[in-house]
Amino acid sequence: MSDAAPESDFWDALGWQPDANQRDQLNELQLLLRDWNSRVNLTRLVDGNDYWVNQVFDSLWALAPELATADCRRECIDVGTGGGFPGLAVAIALPGARMTLVDSVGRKTTAVESMSRSLGLAERVTVVTERIEVMGRQKTFRNQFDIAMARAVASAPVVAEYLVPLLRANGEAHLYRGRWSSEDESDLEQALKPLKARLSRVQQCHLPADRGVRHLLRIQGSAACPSTYPRAVGVPARMPLGQR
Repeated sequence: MSDAAPESDFWDALGWQPDANQRDQLNELQLLLRDWNSRVNLTRLVDGNDYWVNQVFDSLWALAPELATADCRRECIDVGTGGGFPGLAVAIALPGARMTLVDSVGRKTTAVESMSRSLGLAERVTVVTERIEVMGRQKTFRNQFDIAMARAVASAPVVAEYLVPLLRANGEAHLYRGRWSSEDESDLEQALKPLKARLSRVQQCHLPADRGVRHLLRIQGSAACPSTYPRAVGVPARMPLGQR
């Protein structure tokens, strides 16, 4: 696949057809990402299939229910956004969504905020430089989101502790994973018990161009998340919930 926008079979495989403006934005995002990546080490996935499959497709493939109602108003947060994925791709694909993109590394959030402005997304995208353990205890962010997502951040039990406290009563956490096993699922389910949450669905996809298998875990709250979570900065990663 060239660096230009992919052909129709790519979008057919994704199950979503961007309009002309969205295609332009996705092309522009690639150029912006490449430019920023020459100055700040954001990601190695900026060219050809690395961008279109591993970034764009992988951000959107599991969101069929959301893409079918793309204009619906949603409050979404992308935790550990890094170079802006999945958050910027989701913001482009879901014009009704308001996105909060979070990372603890200032040079990354500076780049992502600039890219967001250049793409004309600034009115719907807020970029925050902070540790998620801190944000999860702040009234501004706790229990405020319909969708909380994270991709390539940490193990599933750790990410669950980051995301669940952010959810509204009917919200859903989206955990992007690569390989996924029954043992992984058992560990996650143990971690979800103290968070008062449950794993509602596991989706699987074989990425195009033999780029591997991906999973999306959808997690919903079963009751209010206890105020003790998330724990202090660094504790979730050092002592994941559900450890045996």
